[in-house]
Amino acid sequence: MAYVLRCKRDNPLRENTIVPRCYEDTVRTGGIDLKIVKGGAGKPVLIFHDELGYPGWMTWNERMAQERTLLMPLQPGFGSTPRLDWIRDFRDLASFYARTIREMRLDPIDVIGFSAGGWIAAEIAAADPHLLRRMVLVAPLGIRPKEGEILNFIGMTIRSHLRATVADPLNTPEFGRIYGGEMTPEVFEAFEDARAETTRIGWEPFMHSPSLPYRLEGIQVPALLVWGSRDAVVPRGVIQRYHEALGASQVAEIDAAGHRPEIENSAEFVRVVKNFLAA
Repeated sequence: MAYVLRCKRDNPLRENTIVPRCYEDTVRTGGIDLKIVKGGAGKPVLIFHDELGYPGWMTWNERMAQERTLLMPLQPGFGSTPRLDWIRDFRDLASFYARTIREMRLDPIDVIGFSAGGWIAAEIAAADPHLLRRMVLVAPLGIRPKEGEILNFIGMTIRSHLRATVADPLNTPEFGRIYGGEMTPEVFEAFEDARAETTRIGWEPFMHSPSLPYRLEGIQVPALLVWGSRDAVVPRGVIQRYHEALGASQVAEIDAAGHRPEIENSAEFVRVVKNFLAA
């Protein structure tokens, strides 16, 4: 989703959402003003949101922010940050973020990437592994599985797309708090802007790079692959191919969770991520 939930009380989506301990900052990089949501204290960790955009400060953010400073850039073309026409695919987008890491002097940095954000992190590792210390790829897109298919979420309505991201929407409180209720024209437009930009840079081939698994071979950036056992978007075969390609990876499967384990089982998600990043 293009940036709708802000670090303020004027949340146009749900008025009773938790008010986060975070703030917005702007960094001039790559010829544009990149919006970054920041929060917490401690060693920084860079977070790439998924193909629907930054959903707002959530329970897992609050728990992670007790020990780490969270840096969450808002992807170019997703509303708050202007689109860059030279970014034609996810490899280009990763190059933009790699430049941002260098210019902000963050390297080597820990990174967490969700879905398409996981693909971005993997592309950075493939191109310049020295920029990253450790990476957490949460249900990452970017590699085509040998068995199964990545869900064609672009061919769905936005409501069907949202429902597909969690295994049990009715029993996932944060899902209901963020995405429940009436979808205003502003929110609908924000989602469609995000989906349009995702389509522009990830349509052909659909949400994967045929060369990525080969470019990742031999990369020794320690990686944690987090996957929900009931993920309807990214099949198990994607995780298996990432695990085979990355030389220093481990898999954390979260039982009964779908594509959003960070909100479906926040406690377990934070536990496995904290343990991995603490090493």
